[in-house]
Amino acid sequence: MDLGIDRQALVPVVQQIVSAVAEWIRKNGVSPGTRLPSVRQLALDNLLSQSNVVEAFERMVAQGLLATKPGSGFVVAHPPAHHENHWYEGAEHAWGTFTEGPLGELKLGCGWLPDTWRESDDIRYAIREVSRTDTGGLFNYSTPLGVPALREQLLKRLTQIHVSSSLERILTTQGASHAQDLLIRTLLKAGDTVVVETPGYGNLYRQLAFQGVVLLEVPRTRGGPDIVALEALLQRHRPKCLFINSLYHNPTGTSLCLAVAERLLELARSQDFLIIEEDVYGDLQHGSCTRLSALPHDDRVIYVSSFSKTLSSALRVGYLSASAGIIAQLAHLKTLTGIGTSRFAEAVVATLLANGTYRKWVQRLRKRLGSQMTATLQVLEDEEWQVFTVPAGGMFLWVRPGVADPARLQACARRLGVLLSPGALFSPTGEYSEWLRINVAYAADQRALALFRALGPARSTSTILKTTSM
Repeated sequence: MDLGIDRQALVPVVQQIVSAVAEWIRKNGVSPGTRLPSVRQLALDNLLSQSNVVEAFERMVAQGLLATKPGSGFVVAHPPAHHENHWYEGAEHAWGTFTEGPLGELKLGCGWLPDTWRESDDIRYAIREVSRTDTGGLFNYSTPLGVPALREQLLKRLTQIHVSSSLERILTTQGASHAQDLLIRTLLKAGDTVVVETPGYGNLYRQLAFQGVVLLEVPRTRGGPDIVALEALLQRHRPKCLFINSLYHNPTGTSLCLAVAERLLELARSQDFLIIEEDVYGDLQHGSCTRLSALPHDDRVIYVSSFSKTLSSALRVGYLSASAGIIAQLAHLKTLTGIGTSRFAEAVVATLLANGTYRKWVQRLRKRLGSQMTATLQVLEDEEWQVFTVPAGGMFLWVRPGVADPARLQACARRLGVLLSPGALFSPTGEYSEWLRINVAYAADQRALALFRALGPARSTSTILKTTSM
């Protein structure tokens, strides 16, 4: 079995072995119980160490793809009788799950970084440091507003991006989704109306709908929400809030322009609504940018962010900045429903912020994502895919393949072992769309490149980097 190991690739050899064996099983429809080549033979054929092959096989056993059989070595495992990936209407399956699947599928449209991009040594150091110096962090709850040391670091960060706040106006949460949930349950009730961008973040739509909130859709343009459409909505409705993703919007990759931002604030004042600005990808910024929270807003804007996308999803540390009155209500609900956030996780993040590790990490991450963004755009141009906009940074591209046949798209993706995030996932109503979200951090994989090549138009003279309307 030729595994096609690339020793110059950034992907570790063990993970390459896992991906190659999983692809061999998938492509050939290998039956459960089929014996794999011996560890010794596979290592010999591919000039690998036997320890790397054993580690890869053991990882695949843990994932449920392989099994051990006495006297036969490693065999293809039987699929589980019951699947746990249908927790609501199959949404978990549609997202491709939040952990590595047993077949090692490429999550080309997911919203987070590959594990191979993470820098775990610095997190390990911070964990050891907190364990050594803050024993209470291992056992005790955090304070209602969050660990003071973390909030002090967050205040410094907000000041650096020109967001006016204070320690009493900052509340820590278990990620941005927790912050949004607290805000929804505090500020809104069933029957209230809010404005959401479309396409947009699917989980936010579901959070709002779960609370009985009515969603008013405003299209996302390259410069932010469509102001003309928003003004038309405001003439007919009196929404309580507008939810917006200002920088490197999920899923389009667009960023808010100053003119749109200023008009949004004017409308918020005249029409009396709040703006919840999510900025979970803001640390990936290059150069100047526009945040509503950084402009004069008379407490009309609530700022939400987290470290899940850039640092670690497992730590579950997010935060928000709002008026003192809103923070008091949120802190009460946070304590009532969860007692407190993790003091240990907050102390770890505070350590990474205080010693400069996080700042250096995101600098490296921006550079790496920038290079991959440029390379992906070039590939898409060569294969004549449509691109909604050329982002100034971040990790997302909103694209449309040259082949518009959804059945062919899905069949090709399945054959190549690629999991897609189709446009319907980013619509409040689940409406079909030809657009897809691409995460450029995954786009250099050979499976992604094969997909791009397979779905370009057979004949076209268009130049896709001349961006197109939706």
